[in-house]
Amino acid sequence: MPEYIKQNVQWFPGHMAKTRRLIKESLALVDGVVELVDARVPYSSRNPELDEIIKNKPRIILLNKCDVANQNATSLWLKHFKNKGFYALAVDCRTGKGLNRFEDTVKEALKDVIKRNNSKGMVNKPLRLMVVGIPNTGKSSFINRMGKNAKAKVADKAGVTRQNQWFVVGNGIEMLDTPGVLWPKFDDPEVGDKLAFIGSIKDEVTDIQTLSCRLLEALAKTKPEMIEERYKITVNSAMQGWEILEEIGRKRGFLIKGGEIDYERAAVIVSDEFRAGKLGRITLELPNG
Repeated sequence: MPEYIKQNVQWFPGHMAKTRRLIKESLALVDGVVELVDARVPYSSRNPELDEIIKNKPRIILLNKCDVANQNATSLWLKHFKNKGFYALAVDCRTGKGLNRFEDTVKEALKDVIKRNNSKGMVNKPLRLMVVGIPNTGKSSFINRMGKNAKAKVADKAGVTRQNQWFVVGNGIEMLDTPGVLWPKFDDPEVGDKLAFIGSIKDEVTDIQTLSCRLLEALAKTKPEMIEERYKITVNSAMQGWEILEEIGRKRGFLIKGGEIDYERAAVIVSDEFRAGKLGRITLELPNG
């Protein structure tokens, strides 16, 4: 039986503190903010500091990777964010699903900015948006998809650093890309777990066996049928993660010398297949209100 510790995941390298400062400094350069979150964990994949940093700037929230999230849960999250006063879209930035509505949403979210520009004689002035989000939520995929052949704008512009990059994506929209930024600590250890599940925290920072065991325990309580369907085993909510991982390893024939289960190989498979959506369309959290 492998041993794994219920330790909190914490990850806040120095460059993330710098990114947070750059976001604050760059807000004056943009008309609005595009925030990407992972549709499987829309709460956990939002940086809680952003609300304080961004304040009243118009914001569009993109629930990315909706193709691997539960559709009904995504609908609940869209309603939740709209009730909070945000514009929200469910998208998949790899395929472009849902992004056909992005430009119209931008114009609606920034209608006051457009009106103000027009009143000053600046008709068709480009709308500038800052793209933010924690690591691995798909910011680069979003910019590449929107711009297709998006090119970086000349960077010798006041307030722009080499860490923040402007892109012209056409149709009167410019975007300021920022590095992914987490926050200093996760008060709720489950948040850290969920971010590790989706790959927002580098696997090198966590133990892959511990991570997969926690994921399997969570799924056994909420979606046991998905584990059973994918791995052709029987599970119940009382099983510990290592027991499920052992069954998966045995079923897949992941054995090492002496006939022992290769837990490491099984753990990597579970993690990779969850992230790729091979276990099904799973959302790990729902809005509270």
